[in-house]
Amino acid sequence: MPVDVKPGKRVRKLLGITFSLVSLAVLSYIAIALITGRDIGLKRIFGSIASHEPVEEVDELMFEVGRSGVFADLGGAVAAAGTLGIQVLDRGGNELLRDPFRMTAPAIGAAGGRAIAFDLGMTAVRVFDAGEVAAAFETEDAIISASINENGWFCVSARDSGGYTCVATVYNNIGKDVYRVRLASGYILSSVLFPDNERLAVLSLTDEGSRITFYRLDSEEIYKTIVLPDRLIIDIRYQAGGSVLAVTTDSLFIVDNNGEGRELYWFAGRRLGGYACCGGFIALHLLDYGVGNSGRLVTLKNDGTFLGTIPTDFEVISISSGADCLAILRGDGVTIYDMELSEIPYSGSQEFSAGADNILALADGAALVTSDHSAVVINLLDRNS
Repeated sequence: MPVDVKPGKRVRKLLGITFSLVSLAVLSYIAIALITGRDIGLKRIFGSIASHEPVEEVDELMFEVGRSGVFADLGGAVAAAGTLGIQVLDRGGNELLRDPFRMTAPAIGAAGGRAIAFDLGMTAVRVFDAGEVAAAFETEDAIISASINENGWFCVSARDSGGYTCVATVYNNIGKDVYRVRLASGYILSSVLFPDNERLAVLSLTDEGSRITFYRLDSEEIYKTIVLPDRLIIDIRYQAGGSVLAVTTDSLFIVDNNGEGRELYWFAGRRLGGYACCGGFIALHLLDYGVGNSGRLVTLKNDGTFLGTIPTDFEVISISSGADCLAILRGDGVTIYDMELSEIPYSGSQEFSAGADNILALADGAALVTSDHSAVVINLLDRNS
C-alpha cells in the first residue's frame, strides 16, 4: 500500500530536494568558471533574482578619485580611476565600489563589465567590477600598459629588471598568473589577449621596426610574427572575428585570424589627431599638416569598407565610439554622429567644466563628458526628431 505523507512533510521534502538541486547547480557553475576561467556572471544571475528599485539617472556624476581622472563604461555603471584610487558609481550617482590607494599616472581599460586600473610607470594594479575588487597587487617593475578581455582575463606589460627588456604577464579572471612572455630585445608597447583566453598578441618596437608577435597560451613557442620595418605602430586592438587592428602613424593595418596582414586604410599626408575602435566601426580624426584645426573625420567598417567622411575646422579635444555612434568633444561643445557621420540630436547641457578633457561613448548610446571629478551625461534623442 502506498504510504500517505502529510502535506507539511511533503512541502519540506520538496524544499529539501529543491535546495539540493540549487546547491548542485551553483557548485557546478563555480567548477565550470574555475576550470574555464570565464566570467559568466554569477553575481549578475543572483542580482537579477533580487529585486531592486530602478535607478533614477542624474545629469552629472561626481567622483572622488583625486587628480588625473580617467573613466570606463561598466555597463550600467561608470568606473573612475585617479591619483587617490578607484570608484564606481551607478547612473544615479550612487557609490557601488571604492578602493583608495595612490597612483601617479592612472590609466584604465574595460571589457565585459570588468575594468583594469593601473599606474603607468609605477606598479599598482586593480581589476574590479561594479561590486568588488577581483585582483589587487603591485608588479615587480614599472608598468608600460595593461588590457583586459571580455572574460575578465588580463595582461600587464612592464619593464623587466631581470636581464630582459620587457615582460608581458597574462592573468586569469581570479588574478592568477598563467603565462609570461619575456623579450630579450625590443620594447613592449601593448598587448591584446583574445576572448578565447588562448591567444596573445604583443606589440613591440625593435631595431627592425614595429613587430606584432602572436603566442598560444599552451605553448612557449611563437606561432606568428609580423614586422613592419617602415611603420611605427602605436596601438593594437582586437577585432571581432579574431583579427587584430594595428594603428600606425599613417595607416590602419589588419592582421587576420590566420596571421596574414594587409593594408586597411592609408592616410599618409595627414596627421593622426585621434582614433576610436569600439562599437563595430573605426573612426579617425585626420589633421592637415600646418593648417590649424583643418582636417577630416573618417569612419570605416572593421573590414575597411568606407562609411563616411566630413571636413572639420574646429578643435577636436577627444573622440570616442560606442554602440553605433561617434561622440566628439570639441573646443566649443559636443557633437554626436552616427557611423555615416550624420549628426544625432541629444539632450544635455553644453556647459561643461573648464577642465573637461575627454568624452566617453557608452554602450547604451549615451555619452559622458569627463573632467577630473565629474562626468556630465549626454543622452541621445530620437534621430528623426
